[in-house]
This record gives sequence, C-alpha cells and structure tokens, in this order.
Amino acid sequence: MDRLDQLRRIRSEKLARMREIGIDPYPPRFERTHLASEIIERFDSLEEGPPVRVAGRVMSLREMGKASFAHLQDGSGRIQIYLRSDSIGADGFEIVRLLDLGDIVGVSGVVFRTRTGEISVRAGSIAVLCKAALPLPIVKEKDGQRFDDVTDKEHRYRQRHADLILNPAARKSLELRSRMIRSLRGFLDARSFLEVETPVLQILPGGANARPFVTHHNALGIDLYLRIALELHLKRLLVGGIEKVYELAKVFRNEGMDREHNPEFTLLEFYWAYADYFDAMDLVEEMVRTAALEAAGALRFPSPAGEGAIDLEAPFQRMSMRELIAEHAGIDMISDPDERLLAYLQERSLPLPKIPGRGPLIEYVFDAAAVPHLNQPTFVTDHPKSTSPLAKGHRSGMPELTERFELYIGGHEYANAFSELNDPADQRARLEEQARRGEMGDEEAQRLDEEFLTAIEHGMPPAAGVGIGVDRLVMLLAGEASIRDVIFFPHLKPIERTGKSEELQQ
Repeated sequence: MDRLDQLRRIRSEKLARMREIGIDPYPPRFERTHLASEIIERFDSLEEGPPVRVAGRVMSLREMGKASFAHLQDGSGRIQIYLRSDSIGADGFEIVRLLDLGDIVGVSGVVFRTRTGEISVRAGSIAVLCKAALPLPIVKEKDGQRFDDVTDKEHRYRQRHADLILNPAARKSLELRSRMIRSLRGFLDARSFLEVETPVLQILPGGANARPFVTHHNALGIDLYLRIALELHLKRLLVGGIEKVYELAKVFRNEGMDREHNPEFTLLEFYWAYADYFDAMDLVEEMVRTAALEAAGALRFPSPAGEGAIDLEAPFQRMSMRELIAEHAGIDMISDPDERLLAYLQERSLPLPKIPGRGPLIEYVFDAAAVPHLNQPTFVTDHPKSTSPLAKGHRSGMPELTERFELYIGGHEYANAFSELNDPADQRARLEEQARRGEMGDEEAQRLDEEFLTAIEHGMPPAAGVGIGVDRLVMLLAGEASIRDVIFFPHLKPIERTGKSEELQQ
C-alpha cells in the first residue's frame, strides 16, 4: 500500500467512526454569523458577548489533554478556536479527536482573548461540515514564519485549489483580477458603452494576426474556428448603430506558451463612433489609471523589466514608431531601404521575419531596438500599413503609415488601437493582401471575411477601436512575472494519470 492509500485509509476509518456515532460528516448547510476578519475587526464589541457562529477549514490543530486549539480559515482570514471538553461535551470532544487538517467545521462560541493575547472563539459546540478524504500539502508555521511552503510552480498551478488555501499571495492576485475587471466594466458603463456578447465559434477567424484553433461542427458538417479577437463582430455593431460598444471575454490563439502567453486569455475591446486614436489614447490612459487605483489602491508599481518603479500617475509618453527606431537603431523606417533594416537584424544575430515584407522588418527592428527602453507608459504611434490591415491610413498623407498605437509599459505591450478603417474598398484591398500572405505560408495572416466587408459597405462611422490585454494588466498591478499567476486555471501539459489523484507534494 502506497503512502497516498494509507492517508486515505486513515481518514476513511475516521469517517466511518463519525457515522457510527451518528454524525453526518457532510450536512447540507451551516448558519454562519461572522467571518474571521469581522471578529478581529469588531473584537471590542464582540468580546464576551452573545455567541458567534464561524465556519472554515482546519489549518492547525493542537491537542492538550482535555483542551485543544485550532485555527479555522475562511474566505477572509483565520481565527483561533479554543475547544474544551467541559464546554463542548463528550460528543463534541469526540468530534475533535476525529478531526484532521483540512476538514471543514462550524463552531458556535464566545469571543475572547487568550493569555497570549490572541483573539479567539471559545467553542460551545462544534459540527463537522466536510470530512476531507485527503490532506493538503503540509505548511508549518511558527512565530509568524512559514516553513515547507509548496513552491513548485507547476504543482501549484495543477492543484490551484490547494494553492488558494495555502498561499495568501496567490489568492490576493486573483482577487485583484476580479476587482480590476469590475473596474474596467464600470469605467465603460459609466461612459455609456454597451456591453455585448459575440460568437466564440466563427466561420472565419479575424481581427488579429494569429493562428486559430480549429474544431468541427457535426450538425453543419463544417469546420469552425475559436475566435482570435472580438473586433469584426463589434464593428458590425457599429454599422448597426450601436455607437459605443465593448466586450470583455476570452479569445483563443493556437500559438506558443510562455510567461506572457496562454492559449486562451481575456481581452477587452471597445469601439467608439466618431472618435479617433487620439481620443482613444486619452481614454485608455484614464482607464488604466482608474483601474490601478480601484483594484490595487496605487499608481506606482515595480517594473516588469526590473528597472525601478512604473509611474501611472504621470502623463503617458507619446512617441511615433519612427522616432523610437531612429533614436535606438539609427534607422529611418520611412526612407532607409529594406537592406538597412535587414542588416541591423543580421549583424546582431536577431530573428528574421518568416514572411518577407517591409512592415515585418520594421516591427522586428522596433521590437529589438526600442521596446526594451519603453519602461514608463508609452503610446507608440503610427505603425506600418502592411502590418496594420484594419487601421485607417494616416491623415498626414504618408502612404506607409496608419493611425495606430500600442501601449507599452515595462517593455511589454498592453493595448493595441486604431482609428478604424471604414473605407470598404481600401479594407478589401488590405485583406486581399493578407490573403496573399496566407498563401505564402503566413499562418497568422488575416482571412478575407466577406460578411464583414458587406457590413462596412453599408457604412461604418469613423471610430476609435481599442484592445487591452486584461491578463497582462493584472500582472502589472499584482506584481506577478507570469500570466499563469493571474489566471485561475492556466493551461499545462497533461500529466500521466494512473486512475488516482497525483501524489501530493509534502
């Protein structure tokens, strides 16, 4: 018998004993009156008053003859429980003897302070609410210090339930995520944007340059794609007269996985009729600042690039891609020939674009030369037309450029936005060029979407459109280095199973 089976057997025997003496180890409910944090915050008014009823998971248990101390953990924190046989009776103390770490119990008792000064509940009764069949990984604590923490990241991601129980920092980052999403929604709702839902399964993937996931619809007998962006359906709603519209939802890209990329991630896209990319910059700056204050209560954060602090309070910088490439690579992206761009990459043994073209060369040089220097929030404006197929041509008349910006913070991209292209003939030509790139082997090239083109032929107002990577913004505000730390259940390569739960790390 292996160790895991032994642990199950011991707890199974205790479970059987509970049922033998008439205890239901899985009752349907428990009436709780207070959270752990409320008892600590309101101690002065609760001390030695009417009994409180608390419930939570047993995180520590010390038996001392006819008395025991336990710590219960609920969603708000921990509270100590004092259990004496003369207070909870022989039946109650029998329950205590059958408890294990990880069990969930409910306690009724009086709030008091122990001789050591710890706020506690003196139990008058105890009820088992859930007998845990397996123990949690052991984390020892003494004098405020933790020992034997579960530090293996992959194990924590796979056992997220245990991670949330044992690692308060993990829980805080994920709670911050929820607050930030609530802030983003509230910000747009307050400005009369309408939240909508658009299809996840699409006949053609569009709105971004990315490789899609493919699935099959049995009833229709056709392949469908998981959406890679939200853009094209939201623009069709602009055509339909919804002048301020947004969606905050999952999108899916069948690409690499690393600290910044997960195959499914959360994207916020909004579209604003009669506005342009300058208006969008103003709104995005205000939105990011508001989300930081409401979700994290701060405007200064450690830089993901490890270079001092990020200051979200100061005005965000605005620089063109042309200016940045000239400053950091000494190249004019408009007038210098392709050979100059290519030589810059080759001389430094940097990756080259898989598909030829001036636009990709410019972006590769920009990524290598300029992005590492974009520590403070910076709107990078005026991108090449060939890599911006959905953005309006630049109002300056320069044929190489579009009215597009990306927001960079700490050397990472957080937002992508355009003055949206609404000339249907120009849009068709751009997507036909993308289709040619696809035929050349570019798996990320956008598809020619006739339904979208038909929609904008009916007339789409000038508009600003923005996409914001929600997960990356949470990473910044939570100070996390990996996207997996801000997603409740990140994707991992499956492990080989034997029919039983994987061995718990001890």
